[in-house]
Parts: sequence; C-alpha cells; structure tokens
Amino acid sequence: SRQIRKVEQTGEPVRIVGLSATLPNYRDVATFLRVDMNKGLFHFDGTYRPCPLKQEFIGVTEKKAIKQLKTMNDICYNKVLEQVGQQRNQMLIFVHSRKETAKTAKYIRDKALELETIGQILKHDAASREILTEEAESVSNADLKDLLPYGFGIHHAGMSRADRTSVEELFASGDVQVLVCTATLAWGVNLPAHTVIIKGTQIYSPEKGSWVELSPQDVLQMLGRAGRPQYDTYGEGIIITTQQEIQYYLSLLNQQLPIESQLVSKLADNLNAEVVLGNVRTRDEGVEWLGYTYLFVRMLRSPALYQVGADYEDDETLEQKRVDLIHSAALLLEQANLVKYDKRAGRIVSTELGRIASHYYITHKSMLTYNQQIQPSITPIELFRVFALSEEFKYIPVRQDEKLELAKLLGRVPIPVKETIDEPHCKINVLLQAYVSRLKLDGLALMADLVYVTQSAGRILRAVFEIALKKGLASVVKDALNLCKMAEKRMWPTMSPLRQFPECPADIVRKAERIDVPWSSYFDLDPPRMGELLGLPRAGRQVCALVQKFPRLEIQAQVQPMTRTMLRVELTISPKFEWDEALHGKSESFWILVEDCDGEEILFHDQFVLRKEYAEAEMNEHLVEFTVPITEPMPPNYFITVLSDRWMHSEARLAVSFQKLILPEKFPAHTPLLDLQPLPIAALKRDEFINLYPDWERFNKIQTQTFNALYSSDDNVFVGSSTGSGKTVCAEFALLRHWTQGDGKAVYLAPFQEAIDARYKDWQSRLTGIAGGKQIVKLIGETTADLKLLGEGDLILATPQQWDMMSRMWQRRKNVQAVTLVIADDLHMIGGHNGYVYETVVSRSHAISKQLENG
Repeated sequence: SRQIRKVEQTGEPVRIVGLSATLPNYRDVATFLRVDMNKGLFHFDGTYRPCPLKQEFIGVTEKKAIKQLKTMNDICYNKVLEQVGQQRNQMLIFVHSRKETAKTAKYIRDKALELETIGQILKHDAASREILTEEAESVSNADLKDLLPYGFGIHHAGMSRADRTSVEELFASGDVQVLVCTATLAWGVNLPAHTVIIKGTQIYSPEKGSWVELSPQDVLQMLGRAGRPQYDTYGEGIIITTQQEIQYYLSLLNQQLPIESQLVSKLADNLNAEVVLGNVRTRDEGVEWLGYTYLFVRMLRSPALYQVGADYEDDETLEQKRVDLIHSAALLLEQANLVKYDKRAGRIVSTELGRIASHYYITHKSMLTYNQQIQPSITPIELFRVFALSEEFKYIPVRQDEKLELAKLLGRVPIPVKETIDEPHCKINVLLQAYVSRLKLDGLALMADLVYVTQSAGRILRAVFEIALKKGLASVVKDALNLCKMAEKRMWPTMSPLRQFPECPADIVRKAERIDVPWSSYFDLDPPRMGELLGLPRAGRQVCALVQKFPRLEIQAQVQPMTRTMLRVELTISPKFEWDEALHGKSESFWILVEDCDGEEILFHDQFVLRKEYAEAEMNEHLVEFTVPITEPMPPNYFITVLSDRWMHSEARLAVSFQKLILPEKFPAHTPLLDLQPLPIAALKRDEFINLYPDWERFNKIQTQTFNALYSSDDNVFVGSSTGSGKTVCAEFALLRHWTQGDGKAVYLAPFQEAIDARYKDWQSRLTGIAGGKQIVKLIGETTADLKLLGEGDLILATPQQWDMMSRMWQRRKNVQAVTLVIADDLHMIGGHNGYVYETVVSRSHAISKQLENG
C-alpha cells in the first residue's frame, strides 16, 4: 500500500507484479494491487497443473498423543510400502520439527527391517546401493549416515549445507526413495516427488506459546511438490491429521477459504511506521492511507467479518469506519508516547520513542512498558526483567513438563531472577541467560521458545539501549549496551575478551579466564611474557597477535567556553589497533558519551564510525567537534567515554577538568518589560514621520517597549523577537532618530539578497522624501560601482559579504568612517552557513567605532 500510494503521489511509475499460489479471492488481491482486470489479471486453477493432484485425507481418531503419533507412523509405513515398494514411486514426508525427521525415518526403516520388507523399499540395482553406502561414509550428520544405506534421507535447516546438498542430489537422481523433511524444503528447494505426505498438521508456535494448525500457505506449498511433470501423469497428496481437523482441510483445499487481511491486529504499529516515515501527518492522511490497504478491500467485500455494522450502511467508501480505526490507533500510540495527537485538528506528530519503535519493530505495548520501567535507578538485574516483560513473549507459557529443566537452568544462570519458576517472565529471563551462557536444552517446545526469544533479543535490547540514551541515563545506557553485546557475543562481562575472536583456541580462553589479570595489562606484554602468563609458551605469539587486533582507541580533548552556558569540545580519537577485515569488516562503530561530574546524566551523545581506509591511513587522528551545556555553579569536571558498539571491554574514558577554565563575563540582564499601553503614532512628534504610517493608530506591544531605547537614545540595542512581530518598524525608529541627529551615513545589513531587494523596494518608495530628502542605495558586489554608491547614499543596504568588501580597508575609506548607524537584521543567521562573515562585519563595526573615538 505504501508503494502504490507513493506512485500516485510522486508520479514515478513502479511496476508491481504479484505472484501467489491459487487463492479463491484473487480478484480482491488484484483490486488491492491496482491491476487492470482485463489485461493484468491471470488466474490458473487446478486444471493447469502439469500433473493433476489426487488428494487423500486421513483422520486419526486417537486422542492420546503417544498413540496418535504411533498411528500416524504406521500410516506412513503403509503408504511407503504401497507407493515405493509396489509402485516404485519416490515419496516426500513432511514433518514439523528437526528431530522428528530422523525419528520418523528410523521408525519406518526399523518396521521394514522387522517385517522384512526393506528389500521392497530399496532399489534393486547394486550400483544404487553402492552410491548410497559411499555417500553415507562422507556425510557428517549421524542420523543421515545411519539411514542412507537403506534408501532413506532426511533434510532440515539444522544440517550442514554439504549434507543437505548430498541428500537433494541423491533424491533427484532417484537413489534415495523416501525423504523425510521439514517445510523449509517445500519453500526453499524445488524437489518434486510423485507422492507427498504431510504427517500431522500441528506445529509449535513460540509466538502464541501453543500448538497451532499449519497455515494454508504451508499446506499448499507442500502439496505443490506432488507430481513430477517429466515422469508422472498425476501426483498424490496425502494429509494425515486429527479427525476433528479433517473438515477444515477439506474446505481449505477444495472450496478454498478466502485469504483475509491481518492488518487490524497490528494497525497501531503500522500507523506508527507511516507517521515516522512522514507518509501520514494527519488523521485524514491516515484515512487515505488505509484506503490503499488490502484491509479496505476486504472490508468492502465482507463488512460483517470486519465488524462494519449498520452504523456505516450509508457510507459507501467506509470513510467513517476508517476515521474510527485511525483515531483509535492514534489514541493507543499517544498513550504509549509514540506520537503526539491533536484530536481537534487531527495532527499526528512522531516522537523519538515512536522512531525507536518503528526502527526496531517494537509493539506500542512493549514501548509503554519499557518507558515506564527504565528509570535512573534500574540495575542490570532489572534490565533482564524488563526484557522478559516484552509484549512479544506474552503467549509463552510454562508447561508442567518443563519445570524440572527450568529449575535446573535457574540454578545455573548467573543473574538472579525475582519471579518463581511458575511465571512466564521467569522462563523468558532464564532462556535469555541460558542462551548467553551457551547452556544445552532438552525438549522441542523449550528449544523452540529459546530460538524465538533469542531471535527477538537483538532488536529488543537495542531498543532498550536507545530509550535509555534518549533519557540521558548514563549508567543505564552502559548496562543496556553491555546487555546487547552479551546477547550478540553470547558471553558474560566476567569472561575473557579473547572469546570474541572466533579463531582463538578454547584452551587459551580457559587459561585466560583462570588467571586474575586485568585485560588492560595484556596490551603491555610481549609474546614470551604472554606465553608465560598463560602457562602456554607456544601460544604467546598467537595471543599477542589477537590482542593487537582488539579495537582500542586513545582519546584527547580540548575545551573552549563559547558562552557562560555552552562549551565547545574538540575530541581527538586515535585508533591503536591492527585492522583485520575478517574481524572488523569495512567499519567499526563507537558511541561518544559526555557525562556530568557524577557520571549520572548524559549531556551529549553521538555515534562515531571508524572506516577501514581512515584507520589504516598514516595520519589516522580523527577530530570530532561538539558543544555541551555548562551548569551553574560550574562543575569540577565532565567525563568523556567512547564505547565500542560491538566489542565488550572496548572502552576509552577521559576526565575533562574545569579547574583552569575561564568563562566569559556575564551578559547584562534583559531590559525589564514594562506594563505599557500601546503607544499612539503621535509619539513620533514630526508630521513627516507620522505620515509614514497612514493606516496605523498605535504601535504594537513590541514596538511600544522598544520605542524609547531606539527613538530617544543613541545606545546600542538588541531586539530579539519572533518573525512577523514588527521588528522592521523598530529598525525604522533607529533610522528616524539617526536622521534627526546629523549627517552620518546609515547601513542596513541582511543575510540574503532577496531580503535586501524587498527592503530596498519598500524604503525607496517611503523614505526618500524624509528629512530634506535621502538617497537610498543598495550595493551590487562590484567594488568600483559600490564605492561610488557608498559615496552617494545616505542609507546603504548590503549583505554581510558586500559590506565586508567595503569595510575591510576602512582606514582609507572616509565614507565607511562616516557610518554612524548599523542595523543588523536577521541576526539569528549568525549561526548559519556563512554566519562567520556576518559576525566579522558586526565586530569590525565595533572596532571602527572604538578607534575613531580614541582618535
């Protein structure tokens, strides 16, 4: 929907081609993709299959799991005997766990051996048997080695690439007759067989914490492997399921249930992603975005299914329903602080938390939990608990048969867990720690839960780190970043940093962890002393080579106060390690943190990326400039820390002392604002001045406050006020005062030529007849012409660059010395790209004034 909307908004044509297995509501999908039904919609039903599919559904009536499994295995054996033994057809058997592949294959093999029917399954020619025996010797998987000589193969994602390739080739050549595999083969490898059996239709879903039925897409994909176009006239698909599920699969494959949209369950999180991208800025834009989704198409087709009640009967485009959906989603996001939602105007603005949620695919409920839990006092122990509280794990239960293993794990993990073994949060916490500790687990469901928890760990922990960074909590940021690295490297901070080098032998790591020597001392040792320290003389050179590759930085800082509240820091970063592309890749990331004197609050943070080519350059010093605030009273010091984003124990820390820091003088206090009534125009006292403002009766509040300072005195004045508040009239007060006092010249400066042109046009029409007639000129940037204009003009308009050229040689230019009023407009641009020129000309005006005063 995002892509289609972008095409319509930008006019940049992007072609979308949608491919799918057969589905009944293909017209809905075509409508969603904006396909021309007459030219772009192609639908091929079952009659187009190269091999027609014969379907067989077998329902198992047994209720007990063990009996149910034995019955399914016996059915598989009978089907193997029928298809492979009698009809010499190859067969794929799909199961739903890696362990089950070997268990099923061995059960069928053992039963065939027991009943002496294995000869029917094996190919009769000696060459084929010889190939199987040879291949069995070369494979590394023990189960596969055991099964191959009997014509059985197994295939799953946990096997090595070489083993999987061998099995695929043996099956393709016909040497392996029966292949027991997981669904990864259906999705990833095009390996058809005459007969496909789906043994059992329930798979374990860690996300839901329970056994669920196979998705229609998986079933269609698996059955799609039945039938070999070059050999067969038809293929056979056999589904073995429980008796109560048979009706579901019959209707799914024959009548085919329509594919429904799942967007409503994740609408708030998807809306947040669109808001962060800037695609949705208001409620109305959200409603428009929803109109591009598949959900909208299905709501129009099946209103009852999507709770579109009688209230929306007159609404043909379901606009009000979409408004309600977007409004509800925006309220949920606002509650979690992911957006700011103006209910009356309909504006939706993203927050930093919203950006983090979108970037790391975190749900709004999880973000609400993290935001509430991450406080300055949170400890590393509690950070593990915050991870376990994630919405992503809410369906993972604690099963009765897991409690004994979880209790053992609880005793082995290093971080204490607050909850009891019966609580799911305890299980999540223990599983994460078990993963970091590299502990082995038994039990399929527990292993599947571990995989699910650890797959989510990287992004969740990074989100927790960024939330702490946003809140500026120094100790929490370091703990959270450490936790990210623990999960990525699978090691605890107490372990040797040598574990981070994959090529470091295990015996060296064990020796290093037994000796109590700080990591910083390793960098000072030569190979003989290193070997002596570890008690492995021959390993000294190898360990020294690894230590030299450990990312280590040297940092130095220079500070300079810019104002009494702002400090400029120039940080010099020098890499002190050997770059190895296999270890470090093309670049290494580091975090720069500036902490207050107590090490509690982060005053500044930024990411620093060190690239290979710059790290290896001869001049490899890197300068990073930034500003940090200074508080009153001035603290004794700040701390600068540079932490590696990936490597544990890679840290450089520097204390920046303020003992000899001299701050600039305090600025004079702001002029107090008086409680004044708006001043009448008559306060200008001269008719020709009053006539400049024919439509006005009074000046506004800002002009009233500044009137006396500008019109009745010759002091320097700074007026800071928002755009459109009448500052130009304030400048005119100073000009009118100047022209009543004498013959000196006035200069008006503005940073942009467009502003000069607009002001010139206005003043040329209004001010030329004032005080006996005034010549108003604007400089053009050509020195000879500008010198002439400078001599002629009473009021000179110029950009800072133009006035810089004129005022540089002021000692020899009488007309520059004759300037007695300088109006610097849009002075906030002094911090812009060419602000240094503006700063220079204003400072020079001060210098000229002082030197002329002193003669």
